[in-house]
Amino acid sequence: MSPPPRGEAIGGGDAPADSPPLLVVISGPSGVGKDSVIGELKKKDKPWHFTVTATTRAARPGETDGVDYVFLDTETFLAMRDSGQLLESAEYSGRWYGVPRGQVSEALKQGKDVFLKIEVQGAETIRALAPEAVLIFLAPASFEELAGRLGQRQTEAAEEAARRLEIARQELAQVSRYDYCVLNRDGRLEEAAAHIEAIIIAEKCRVATRRVRLD
Repeated sequence: MSPPPRGEAIGGGDAPADSPPLLVVISGPSGVGKDSVIGELKKKDKPWHFTVTATTRAARPGETDGVDYVFLDTETFLAMRDSGQLLESAEYSGRWYGVPRGQVSEALKQGKDVFLKIEVQGAETIRALAPEAVLIFLAPASFEELAGRLGQRQTEAAEEAARRLEIARQELAQVSRYDYCVLNRDGRLEEAAAHIEAIIIAEKCRVATRRVRLD
């Protein structure tokens, strides 16, 4: 028996063109390279939407407001949270992070796959709001590798770095709660991005497709 029609496939190993849009969560401990992997995914020039996370932390050197993060003061952030303008929010190491709801809803309506870069705490919130979301845990090759990256960052006081490292140790234990785990090894950024792209293609080819509805 022939498989049910799914629309014509796009050339070059891509997924069927008429697949429902996905909500993809990329999460993992601090220092694992979420921003770098997202940057590599953007180079692929796919019809994907990458949400810009709102945060109350200060911008690091080289970061641009509205591009890397939406930088807010605590009062403004909490007002957005309380008025329902954030899809999820979490406090991490004394700072708030959250995903603007409007960015996600609008992109899904346009049929675009939406990528969320969120902290590990927020992943459970997204799972509750959108059970059909694809949760990807970005992990280091080893805890020692992660510790080395955090040590090289040199944008935080020693006490802050130590606190992030302890939180990261706890977060690594949460990997079993995700759908996929992708390793981001030192010097192999392209490989991590390629694995995430492969996950998207595989998800689009599922017989029982995910249909995201935001509750």
